Amino acid sequence: MQYKKLSDSDLLVSEICLGTMTYGQQNTIEDATQQLDYAISEGVNFIDTAEMYPVPTKSETQGKTEEYIGEWLVKQQRDKIILATKVAGPSAHLTWLRSGQNHIDRVNVEAALNDSLKRLKTDYIDLYQIHWPDRYVPSFGARDYEPQNERETIPILEQLEVFADLIKAGKIRYFGLSNETAWGVCEFCHLAEKHGLPKIISIQNAFNLINRTFHINLAEACRFNNVGLLAYSPLGFGLLTGKYLSGIPENTRLALFPSFGQRYDKTNVKSAVQAYLNIAHQHGLTPAQLALAYVRSRWFVSSTIIGATNLEQLRENLSSVNIDFSDEIIAEINEVHALYPNPTP
Repeated sequence: MQYKKLSDSDLLVSEICLGTMTYGQQNTIEDATQQLDYAISEGVNFIDTAEMYPVPTKSETQGKTEEYIGEWLVKQQRDKIILATKVAGPSAHLTWLRSGQNHIDRVNVEAALNDSLKRLKTDYIDLYQIHWPDRYVPSFGARDYEPQNERETIPILEQLEVFADLIKAGKIRYFGLSNETAWGVCEFCHLAEKHGLPKIISIQNAFNLINRTFHINLAEACRFNNVGLLAYSPLGFGLLTGKYLSGIPENTRLALFPSFGQRYDKTNVKSAVQAYLNIAHQHGLTPAQLALAYVRSRWFVSSTIIGATNLEQLRENLSSVNIDFSDEIIAEINEVHALYPNPTP
């Protein structure tokens, strides 16, 4: 396992981050404990969660993921673990979370953080993230920006001031963004510099072989603002393993939660996946190893967030850290990308 400094922080994070959004829904607390123990034994020191997990989120299970991690965390050396969680932003679907008042303002952020700290059984968070922007942006598979969808929002400067105070209070060490745009990254960084406030150190966005849109604008914005990418969905919700090419197997996420398929049920997805599977097989790799090693190889990726519902999947995913690509494999991947560019943004 290799480790990278996350932006201009003093956080040295493992190149693989353990994602946990299945804990409390598909995974029991015993499953979660096994995964966490195994990941740590393999050198992972970075764990990512969110107040709204498990996914799909609902009032009956919301917060269980953090609770499971908290039960495990109290038995660990806290200073050896880099723990990241997220505050939910405004959403018409989360009417039961803080009575639907989920703007990124002082009252809601402080309430969310305090609740997360209790569930996680810790007195600080290493990296606290805005799960999605307070303002309207196309996200979770939406492609086009439409001005008529703009909504009332908390000014970014006001959001920055809230996180600055939480850092001063010692409740969080650093903060970052998720599901953000290039404009958002630049605005957060510009206002932080202008007003002498702590800047963001990370962005957590989807990035994988069938969604390389980060390359288009965000890579440049993050390079010149020194913001690291925490790449989520590196397997394209499991599509890049090839298991959905011939249908939807029982007990998979798309079988259990069909609504998630909308983001990935797009033109050319299966053709692109099959082409990437061919490359993997030609080079003696599993499809998951190819997909994860590609994400890890990109210069702007600070850590790749992997999730698994069982230890076998976790072992295979972690084995990708031992794979270094040749120029030949990269060229073959880019040929497929030219044929099927970003079918699932």
